[in-house]
Amino acid sequence: MFAGISLQALVGSIIFILYCITVSGLILVIITENRNPLKTIPWVVVLMMLPGIGLLFYFFFGQDNRKQRVISRRAYKRIMKIPQESRRSQYDGPAPPDCYGPLVSLLGHSHHSPLMYSADIEIYTDGEDKFRALYEALEAARHHIHLQYYIFLDDETGCRVRDILIAKARAGVEVRVLYDDVGCWKVSKRFFRGMQEAGVEVHAFLKVAFPVLTSKVNYRNHRKIVVVDGHTGFMGGMNVADRYVKGNRLGKWRDTHFRITGKGVYGLQSAFLVDWYVASRRLLKDSAYYPPMGAAGGNLMQILSSGPVGQWRTLLQAIIFAVANAKKYIYIQTPYFLPTEGLNQALQTAALGGVDVRLMLPKRSDSKAANMASHSFTDDMVKAGAKIFLYEGGFLHSKLVVSDDMLTGIGSANMDFRSFEHNFEITAFVYNADFARRMRKIFLHDIQRCEKLVSTQWLKRPRLRRMAESFMRLFSPLL
Repeated sequence: MFAGISLQALVGSIIFILYCITVSGLILVIITENRNPLKTIPWVVVLMMLPGIGLLFYFFFGQDNRKQRVISRRAYKRIMKIPQESRRSQYDGPAPPDCYGPLVSLLGHSHHSPLMYSADIEIYTDGEDKFRALYEALEAARHHIHLQYYIFLDDETGCRVRDILIAKARAGVEVRVLYDDVGCWKVSKRFFRGMQEAGVEVHAFLKVAFPVLTSKVNYRNHRKIVVVDGHTGFMGGMNVADRYVKGNRLGKWRDTHFRITGKGVYGLQSAFLVDWYVASRRLLKDSAYYPPMGAAGGNLMQILSSGPVGQWRTLLQAIIFAVANAKKYIYIQTPYFLPTEGLNQALQTAALGGVDVRLMLPKRSDSKAANMASHSFTDDMVKAGAKIFLYEGGFLHSKLVVSDDMLTGIGSANMDFRSFEHNFEITAFVYNADFARRMRKIFLHDIQRCEKLVSTQWLKRPRLRRMAESFMRLFSPLL
């Protein structure tokens, strides 16, 4: 009996020692990776305070993939060869404003995102309008449809999109669908299998499945891209779901989406084809996917496909540049506001320097933890003079940056660690005064459905609530 107890104690001690060695080793690895301290500290706390569970959390969510590649350099160059040659040969647009020259160089050098001129952009702020336009574009396809969404639900909206895709595939159109495996976890596999059986090529991006559940679960493809026949594209914040048309418990989802025609579609096409190669291992580089296009509009743009791999966080750098170089105003819409320290300081500095900084967030969120953490960041913003607006007309899911009636950032990225550090995102930077004024007008229209934070009242909210928000802020890099 005593021997059994001693043996049990010995085994327990050995397991405890091995665990301590493992955790200590992981903490050392995290520290030596020179991560952002705001990301390092939460992981150290999780590993130390949550024995066992913390180790599993790190294995699934915490590994740093910056040095990994999801596509080989050779395959990437082959995919990008035709569109880059086409862009260079067809570019006949004006130069962007001198103040944005460094931003143009940043996007060009870091992610091979050249300037594209003569693109027309249609704006959709209502789900019904966006999906009506999408249905019409899909039904008009003659050569190919490339469709990619983070969430593609099997609800009424999703089923209608599916039915159109199946009909076009049976009519001889090349139809390819990418969906995010984690974003579509709740979707029946029969939904996608039905499309495959009808001739639609379907793949999940970075598929996650037991027992091979790795850190891939934390690196998701958040892009929303549709390309039809190489000349019409859609991008923005809306997924394929009824919530954008009918709403849910949070009300109707207020989001922003865009239809692009003209040469700007090349950037969406190349982003899709890179992701398609990653998911399917099939290389598509035919010039038919990049048809010659004439003048379509006066917008000058660069399209950035950002992600968690590679040395630089170009999307974050570009947003910080836009904030730091704003002279008159910078308006931001985002459903989740969990900024990095650099972005946080840039926004506060701009506001303190007299720039009209306005931030619009949802009053009610689909993530209580993220919403609590974001409130802790608004304290210093309010103190610095930034104007904070809480949208009450449903759930604000729009992603927008507009500055000085000249620069606009549109796409799928939120203002949070996940979009900057973990997700594959797509963002278009548009250098056009008319377009910026249109987006500014939309922002000001949305303000009419917002509650403006009054600093004297906001800073007096209950102490217990502020403590809870500050605690959740510690985990903002993980939310």
